[in-house]
Amino acid sequence: MEAAILILALLFVAFVVLGVYVTVKVVGAAKRGVERTVTQARRAVEDTTLRAKSVAQPGVAGQLAQLRISLRTSMRSTQEALHARVGEDASLKESLALFERLSGHGHELDDELRRLEREPDRRTIADRLPELRERTERITRSADSLRWAVRDRARQFADDDLASLSEQIDLESGALRDWSVKGPTNGRAPSWDEDADHAAAAPGGPSPELRDQRSRHRPPTEAPHALGATQPPVTYPWQKAARPEATS
Repeated sequence: MEAAILILALLFVAFVVLGVYVTVKVVGAAKRGVERTVTQARRAVEDTTLRAKSVAQPGVAGQLAQLRISLRTSMRSTQEALHARVGEDASLKESLALFERLSGHGHELDDELRRLEREPDRRTIADRLPELRERTERITRSADSLRWAVRDRARQFADDDLASLSEQIDLESGALRDWSVKGPTNGRAPSWDEDADHAAAAPGGPSPELRDQRSRHRPPTEAPHALGATQPPVTYPWQKAARPEATS
């Protein structure tokens, strides 16, 4: 009785621990999903705001917004291209590491541009705009170069695979069109009986049971007559029966 109670208690504790573990996992996944959704929503709102500023606000504020849009668009596109291909091409891990270093400079510049948007001294910002524009162009040029290199590499791999596949298909198509079969040279096809006899005589031919089965289906042939054997007279129904000899 005590053993049964102990087993039930252990099962209860195991179920409780399992329930807590599953609950923590579900809550963590839900939390990550909510954070991802909030991040995407915040990013969409910020991008929309920057585009509105670049169009609606002339002068320094609009130029800063344009720089931020150019920087964020280039870095985001390169990040997506690398993450999409790194699972298929392991050599891109080094490129991803370089992009992470470049991304650090991009985040630093984006934070600086965000702070300058709230800066009241517009004259100082206007004096720094050429330097900020040059930094933005250097970062975006490096990101664009890396992104296009990744795309060119993927396209080259696809072209090589397509060329190899086309060559294999051409070879297979040629083999399928080669329907000529080498037959006998005497100009006629062997009969079924001859083909069976040749198959039986050839090594690896049909088994004796199969040959006996085939022989039973053949039409019966007359046995040859023995030399010197007398044949019974042939009688026809229209002939009269021989008259018996008279007895004395």
